[in-house]
Amino acid sequence: MSKYEFPGMKFQKIADNVVLGKDVKVYDFVNLYGCEIGDNSQVGAFVEIQKGVKIGKNCKISSHTFICEGVTIEDDVFVGHNVSFINDRYPRATVGGKLQTEQDWVCTPTLVKRGASIGTSATIMCGVTIGENALVGAHCYVTRNVAPNTIVSAIPAQRLRRVMDPVPLDKDKDG
Repeated sequence: MSKYEFPGMKFQKIADNVVLGKDVKVYDFVNLYGCEIGDNSQVGAFVEIQKGVKIGKNCKISSHTFICEGVTIEDDVFVGHNVSFINDRYPRATVGGKLQTEQDWVCTPTLVKRGASIGTSATIMCGVTIGENALVGAHCYVTRNVAPNTIVSAIPAQRLRRVMDPVPLDKDKDG
């Protein structure tokens, strides 16, 4: 049994090498191994987060999302449903007639900066940076860097306009 087994959550696979911050919520049908997830973050159902991934504080990772090795997600980031990250520009099953091993490919890192939001079913190509407070539209295929405070949409993702009034990261407006 994993040291991160949560009561009532019997369909999780959380490896012993996962580092979870304070008050992290992990829902059922989740696979986590070799990753770090910051305080107050939430991981929805049917999510896989691979080794070496770092997710910051106050992030929401929605259901059916795949976050592969090489991805760093900073604080206050929203990742919509069914988002896929890619970490290999030239994927192959075999090399010289034999199944590939970790030595046969290059993991290309991806960075999602603080306060960014990624829409449902977006695909994020490796080697890109999504800037602070940027918004990636649903079903985008992001192949290039996204500038801070910018909205992108379409396939491949294209700049639509600048974000005029970014959503404040301080959500406590009542007190």
